[in-house]
Amino acid sequence: MSTQNRRKAVSAHKRALILDAARAIFEEEGLEGASLRAIAARAGYTPAALYFHFPSKEAIYAAVLHESLAALRAAVDRAVDDAAGPAARLRAAGMAFFDFYAARPRDLDLGFYLFRGGMKSAGLGRDNDAALNAALEAALQPIAASAEELGADRAEAGRIMVDCFAHAAGLLLLAHTGRIRMFAASAPALMEAHLEEKLARLQGPAGA
Repeated sequence: MSTQNRRKAVSAHKRALILDAARAIFEEEGLEGASLRAIAARAGYTPAALYFHFPSKEAIYAAVLHESLAALRAAVDRAVDDAAGPAARLRAAGMAFFDFYAARPRDLDLGFYLFRGGMKSAGLGRDNDAALNAALEAALQPIAASAEELGADRAEAGRIMVDCFAHAAGLLLLAHTGRIRMFAASAPALMEAHLEEKLARLQGPAGA
């Protein structure tokens, strides 16, 4: 391995350690409560060393969230790749999105900035917010693309994508807080039913 490649590998390893430490601190303290000093200490570095990799605490949070969204997109893409036809792809994309966060509730907290922060508006700076929103939309895009294949125009397909996202988020919140039990309902079954309703409207009475 060349010196340059060795340096890149060491840098990537340090970055990974920082992100692992940061995620743990964010889970414990939230975005507002976390400090660069605490993240550095958990990673085994000095606070100054963090600045070689990230310019701010918000940039670190953005990097942690971006990793989560990349894993989400990979899960959705795998599900869609295994589906045949637009209806099957829409079902697969919607359920893959739901199942990802059902299995990883802390990633849901991360995406909604809920680590000890409660429900409130939060941001990580214009550039970070734009990049993260684009990553989330990319993970959801197979829903819109499938809806268009089934005859929806672009605006309607976009609304269907947002509606599925909102429905999944609501069900996941009910499931992870245990509130779903008061309705004696199954969050996955309700998500599946919602997707089937969307497909029924798209396909029409003839079941195209």
